[in-house]
Amino acid sequence: MTVGMFFAILDIQIVASSLVDIQFALNIPSNQLSYIQTTYLIAEVIAIALSGWLTRVMSTRWLFVAAMTGFVVASVGCAASQSYMVLFGFRFIQGLFGGAIIPLVFTAAFVLFPPRRQPLATVIGGGFAMLAPTVGPYIGGWLTETLSWHWLFLINLGPGLAVAALAALLIHIDEPDWPHGRTLDWPTLGLVSVFLGSLELTLKEAPHWGWSAPRSIGLVLLCFVTGVLALRRCLGQTNALVEIGVFRDRTFAIGARYSFVLGMALFGMVYLLPLFLGLVRGLGPIEIGTIMIVTGGAQLLIAPLATYAETRVDARAMTLLGYGLFAAGLFANAVATPAWDFDQLFWPQVLRGAAVMICLLPVTRLALGQLPPQQIAQGSAVFNLMRNIGGAVGLALIDTVIENRPAHHVDHIIERLQVGDREMASFVGLPLERFTGQPLGPIDATMQEFARPLVEKAAAVMSFNEAWIMLAVLVAVSLLALPLMKKPPTASLAVAPKPHSLS
Repeated sequence: MTVGMFFAILDIQIVASSLVDIQFALNIPSNQLSYIQTTYLIAEVIAIALSGWLTRVMSTRWLFVAAMTGFVVASVGCAASQSYMVLFGFRFIQGLFGGAIIPLVFTAAFVLFPPRRQPLATVIGGGFAMLAPTVGPYIGGWLTETLSWHWLFLINLGPGLAVAALAALLIHIDEPDWPHGRTLDWPTLGLVSVFLGSLELTLKEAPHWGWSAPRSIGLVLLCFVTGVLALRRCLGQTNALVEIGVFRDRTFAIGARYSFVLGMALFGMVYLLPLFLGLVRGLGPIEIGTIMIVTGGAQLLIAPLATYAETRVDARAMTLLGYGLFAAGLFANAVATPAWDFDQLFWPQVLRGAAVMICLLPVTRLALGQLPPQQIAQGSAVFNLMRNIGGAVGLALIDTVIENRPAHHVDHIIERLQVGDREMASFVGLPLERFTGQPLGPIDATMQEFARPLVEKAAAVMSFNEAWIMLAVLVAVSLLALPLMKKPPTASLAVAPKPHSLS
């Protein structure tokens, strides 16, 4: 199940380093290229929201097998696409099936294993979930440069079918409740789908269009209205499509909040770093992936220690350490210069990679470890949904910063250079002999032509640094909720849910 989830999450980022190749092959307009990613994410959040209800109807085993098989079929469809509209269609289907896989793994970790084994199961599942976005750009770049972009999707074929077959044979957790399928609330399904889809589109596109643009305002209104109506229907029903009632458990609500913040930071760092390396440093897909593997390596190295500590250390202390380290790793990236490369990026990545595993374990146990067994599937769906929505919000905030702030920084840099600021000239990468702390004389056209690209690059770096600071502050501020946490029971003392309790 964890291997299947790895490929489902990998497919979000594996395409990122090869978008230009896909664009050239299928003649995709530049303004529609981002929908290769957005289409997958929209479908994924819809599927995650519905996974709790689907688990009850189909059972964990058959939902996982169906989702894994559908994911493989959709992957083959993506590889065979001859036009961008066909590719978008198969990406949506792929996202639906991929999104259903993710919460099932965390459900199994808390239902299939006794409490003393749950931390190890969680760290293995969480490690694969966090490792996939890190190695995705490298794997995608290597496949595209070595074979072709089609293998970004065909790589799922062999492992996916093997995982589906083994899952059908080995997973025995609960039994399907097929009659429950007749209880599907179609109006709520429509409202939830439109809400999540419009939310994802709003967060993705509004920074590009401008938040005051008519179409941005229209999407915001659509998102708000459908969200309120869906919330009212879910709260007013006994067997709701999405169990919003799990938020009545304060412990779960706090854990879900930390999952939201973790999503913002995780998706944000995986988006910002390759963008910096590509746009500022001009590196290729494999070079970018090689640098980003440092984060994944740190995750793997810290995982055994995090697992050991999780059963022995208060979850509140673990959360403080994890989110504190994450904030430090984000702040460390916020002093970058246009010259930063592997060496300068090494330790910030180590801090963030180590922090991810320390963050994931206590908040997952906090959110899901104390829920009644019959609520774990729905709780897992909502918990993972919060992380994905947090990622979407984080990406929207980042896009707003890196698109709107460079012009301001260009003006600031030019102003500082004109008064002879040597520190700014060094940051930009200009020769220092003309910068003596005294106002400069007239600048000739050749100098202006030479300096302008360097000034624009430096302004972009300043905008990236502001985005890193923004993420760091959001993670650090989230620690203010720590006093509201109740001390959860240690894993060794918790009561084990029985393997068939979901039935």
